[in-house]
Amino acid sequence: MGFTAIIKTQNNIDSVQSRREVSWFITLWTCCAPPLLLVGLLGRQMGLRVGLQMAQAVNCSRWGTTSDKGLFEDGDVIIGGLFSLRYSPPDKGHHFTQLPDIRPCTGLQNLPLQYIYAMVFAMEEINHSSTLLPGLKLGYHIHDSCALPAWALQAALSLVGGDTSTCKPAAGYEEEIRQKRGDWPVPLIIGGSSSTAAQILSRILGPLSVSYTASCPCLSDKRQYPNFFRTMASDIYQAQAIAQLTIHNKWTWIGAVIANNDYGRMAVKVFQEGIQGRGVCLAFIETLQRENIEQDARRAALTIQASTAKVILIFTWYTDVMELFLQLAKINVTDRQFLASEAWSTSVDLLQNAVSHKVASGVLGVAIRSSAVPGFENYVRNLNPSLRPGDYFLREFWEKEFGCSPVETPLSSNNKSPQDRSLHKASLPTCKGTETLEGVYNLFTDTSQLRVTYNVYLAVYAAAHALHSLLSCPDRDSPPGNNISTCSFPKQIKPFELMQHLSKVNFTTPQGEQFFFQGADITAKYDLVNWQSTPERQLKLVLIGRVDGFDIHLNESAIQWSTGSDQVPASVCTESCPPGTRMANRKGEPICCFDCIPCADGEISNRTGSAYCERCPPEFWSNSERTACIPRQLDFLSFNETLGITLTAVAVSGATVTTAVFVVFLRYRQTPVVRANNSELSFLLLLSLKLCFMCALVFIGRPSVWSCRFQQAAFGISFVLCVSCLQVKTIVVLAAFRSARPGAETLMKWFGPGQQRGSVCFFTCVQVIICVIWLSLSPPTPQPDLDVPGLRVTLKCAMASVVGFSLVLGYIGLLGCTSLLLAFLARKLPDNFNEAKLITFSMLIFCAVWVAFVPAYVSSPGKYAVAVEIFAILASSYGLLFCIFAPKCFIILLRPEKNTKKHLMAR
Repeated sequence: MGFTAIIKTQNNIDSVQSRREVSWFITLWTCCAPPLLLVGLLGRQMGLRVGLQMAQAVNCSRWGTTSDKGLFEDGDVIIGGLFSLRYSPPDKGHHFTQLPDIRPCTGLQNLPLQYIYAMVFAMEEINHSSTLLPGLKLGYHIHDSCALPAWALQAALSLVGGDTSTCKPAAGYEEEIRQKRGDWPVPLIIGGSSSTAAQILSRILGPLSVSYTASCPCLSDKRQYPNFFRTMASDIYQAQAIAQLTIHNKWTWIGAVIANNDYGRMAVKVFQEGIQGRGVCLAFIETLQRENIEQDARRAALTIQASTAKVILIFTWYTDVMELFLQLAKINVTDRQFLASEAWSTSVDLLQNAVSHKVASGVLGVAIRSSAVPGFENYVRNLNPSLRPGDYFLREFWEKEFGCSPVETPLSSNNKSPQDRSLHKASLPTCKGTETLEGVYNLFTDTSQLRVTYNVYLAVYAAAHALHSLLSCPDRDSPPGNNISTCSFPKQIKPFELMQHLSKVNFTTPQGEQFFFQGADITAKYDLVNWQSTPERQLKLVLIGRVDGFDIHLNESAIQWSTGSDQVPASVCTESCPPGTRMANRKGEPICCFDCIPCADGEISNRTGSAYCERCPPEFWSNSERTACIPRQLDFLSFNETLGITLTAVAVSGATVTTAVFVVFLRYRQTPVVRANNSELSFLLLLSLKLCFMCALVFIGRPSVWSCRFQQAAFGISFVLCVSCLQVKTIVVLAAFRSARPGAETLMKWFGPGQQRGSVCFFTCVQVIICVIWLSLSPPTPQPDLDVPGLRVTLKCAMASVVGFSLVLGYIGLLGCTSLLLAFLARKLPDNFNEAKLITFSMLIFCAVWVAFVPAYVSSPGKYAVAVEIFAILASSYGLLFCIFAPKCFIILLRPEKNTKKHLMAR
């Protein structure tokens, strides 16, 4: 059975009476749906019954309905259309003291008007096709939704109800409209134009709909929206593409202005997911509400002005963007780089606006892929209200474009309300009839780049192929009675049946493209566009790349940025930290806002924007800029530096003075002062002091394996020799005075010259044995002191065994303390010249110096520890030299009269 036979059978089955019975209810539901929903939302707990009672009392004219001012064409199958034709929303009168009073939308837009006629053009193509739906005529009911959910719902109710929009139509008018439009619900709606409207249509009404611009990712969920399809790609793809552009251009501080609906909120959510973990932050998110656009745009403009973000992402409708640009121009904000969504990136109204050239040069945006529709341009150019007397939209456009009212036909006159007829008669002259669109150039007639228009075109063809599949009979050659049950009739099409066929459509468009649905979506294809200034100080749209799914293909050299050059503008909360510094997050602020902290000593960062500093290896140190690790320079106490020269001079002076004293003592060796305390021990003491002064020189210079061993051995043995001489001298003094007592004559026999020399040798040999064992088992070795921070690292003799060094010092300390104790006991012996007093003072100085040496040595860094040890050696040596020998030299050289035995023995 063919399509024509099916139509005839269906017409025989139709019951006019049944349609008249539901007409009144549908009329009331359609005209009063918005107030009914509003009442239901405000007082849901009162129940639907109260809402119905209130709705029945509402005068539908208060809502300024325009569903009777649409575009209608009868056919075997009626397809609905919802388009946002007007852009100026009505003023609200919600004072809660009376019923809402909302005026009609105004401001006819040329581009959405092109979408409408793309739908009409596609249907006329299909109706003339011999292969697609042959013998079946498609009709349409097209309404304006004014981009407001309430209006979209009202128009959709009118579509699925199929009735007029007045609660009480005038006599005869109802039948006229019914003949023109029909009473049967449409099986499918091309619309809504926004994600919010699409959600409302799918959830509340439940008609099968194919949207051409609804792009919310949420609509891909077939469990929530099983009856929704779209020829517009999901916002996931364009939001991800913009996120990739942001990351690619190293923009880390982005402002966002979005529409206060699902389109804006979901897009910015996907964008945030795309930049998560990539060091990109949103400085602010401003929302724009269509009903309060001027106030919201002013607030958003002030936020943009106050923010340091130089790149602004905008996800909203182009009319809202126009108001935002106007507000930005008022406060002279002209240095921002805008990222555009597909909703306004190709808007000719914005491109041709002088404010846009001032504010938004260099816009980088995502645009719906452009495609050609053969024959559509001639179709648009040949439109004329005289050939389409029932076309309300074309009449309104004609009046706006030519400033005259087309010649009215009886049908077009009936389409106008009495107020409209009187207004037009009073304000507009009658057209001459010679007006044509051939010389008109605007968004309606411009078919050079068909983007959303092509989406509408595809939506109609998808619906037609689904209808073709649904209405096709399995076996047309069999008798009609055998297969009539397997064929659907045009007047009995059920949306859920059509939905099953729509989900399986797979066809080739007249342009040669393969089309099919993936769930509710289609394959994402976008153009990347750039707004560039021309010498005529205008903006032009330049194609700079494309997006296929999640893949971006970009021609960076073709981009002109907001700065007017090919230099990518910067947009950061804080400039990237230069090499040598690291980022430190500010408390309570986004991660994109940070301070740049210089790297610590010994750490570097050799790249821009480093999050942390790297520590140099032990053998290296950071340079002054903290950008590179350089080898550490070896440092040691040398003879060339001031400290080394000073210590050398002091040591040499001490050795010289000691030699001079030795010479004096040698010359006056027969005098009583020299002979009084064993001249042999005095000469040995002077020799040991000279060795102490000279061993200090061994510590100066570059340490080597042998110098490290020799300096500690020389130091330990020299001082033991010195202290042992003092100890023996003190013992001799005590023994001499003790032997003077009765019965103690034999005491001095044990401390004769031989015993004195033997004692000194014994004490010294003990130190020699300690040094030999220490230096044999674990000797000091020259090593750089890498634990001390700094570029210059000290090369020192590292003590491999602290025990050995401690024994050396401990043994010296033991002998020193013993000598101090003995000298202290002999300090008051009755003699005019008692050397025990001198030894006491010298040992006090000796012990004080070496007690202070330990903490000073441990706390001194690098080569200064060596200097401390040298200083201790020289200080203690000078203390012994001057305390013991200075008084004697004074008597020998300056007071020779006192250098007598009588004077020395005097008490």
